[in-house]
Amino acid sequence: MARRPEITLAQLRYFVLAAEKLSMTEAARELYVAQSAVSAAIAQLETQIGVQLFVRHRSKGLALAPAGVQLLGDARALLVGIDGALDAARGVDNQVRGPVRIGCFVTLAPFLVPALLARAQERHPGLQILVEEVDAEQAREALRSGRVEMHVGYDFALGGEVEREVVAGVPAHVVLPAGHPLADHGTIHLAELADEGFILLDLPFSRDYFLGILALGGISPEIRHRSGTYETVRALVANGQGFALLNQRPRHDLTHDGRRVVTVPIEDPVPELALVIASLSAVRRSARAQAVAFMLAEIADEIFVEHG
Repeated sequence: MARRPEITLAQLRYFVLAAEKLSMTEAARELYVAQSAVSAAIAQLETQIGVQLFVRHRSKGLALAPAGVQLLGDARALLVGIDGALDAARGVDNQVRGPVRIGCFVTLAPFLVPALLARAQERHPGLQILVEEVDAEQAREALRSGRVEMHVGYDFALGGEVEREVVAGVPAHVVLPAGHPLADHGTIHLAELADEGFILLDLPFSRDYFLGILALGGISPEIRHRSGTYETVRALVANGQGFALLNQRPRHDLTHDGRRVVTVPIEDPVPELALVIASLSAVRRSARAQAVAFMLAEIADEIFVEHG
């Protein structure tokens, strides 16, 4: 039987950080070690496993070789698991410390992330939450690659290997400019919007969800504008460019340019979106991630359940 290479955790940590920074100098700076220590550790790692992990360019720095791309996701998952085991061994009092990387769906980030960071600072001052704002396609890739340990967002095609905790159901609503003839209606039938121009939140899977809702109402909309930005969609509506469908509802009706929109519930039976906290089924959540998930569930309940 071939002897397995004796890989150290330091080598893996150095490799992961160098891969994320695509620079051994930047990795060394963040690790507070000499650049030569990072270079030597990664060179030894490559020798021990017998593959090249980086392509080195004199003027352009590092690029991941195919073997490096493969190892990066596995190494991240392994380090998360080891960190979780060490947290558990330290005991309850010291579990919720150190960094945790999470993904957040881009339109939800303004609603969830500031409240999460403030709550974590109060409850777990030793916890460092690193947030990556992603769309649905990026969320799936970030989880599978190990770039984030956990993701909070809508249940858009995350894949069968992902474990989901549903924390809220978020219905769609119609967004109209203030003063629109339908703005004072208690609810709206989608058919009432058949002759209106439509502003589409143009993000992967979101666009299909919103167009699917209109199709249920028998509407093939005239899409006047598309935007991948939540607030741009609201501002376009406020300026009379059409109506929109959205799920999150700010606590106020003002847009960034000081104009107003009105949100009206949909009378037709249309699917709501499941807001989920997701992580890979095969990877045990660290104590840090568990603490973040608990706080996110609290915040989602306050925003989307208590206040609707």
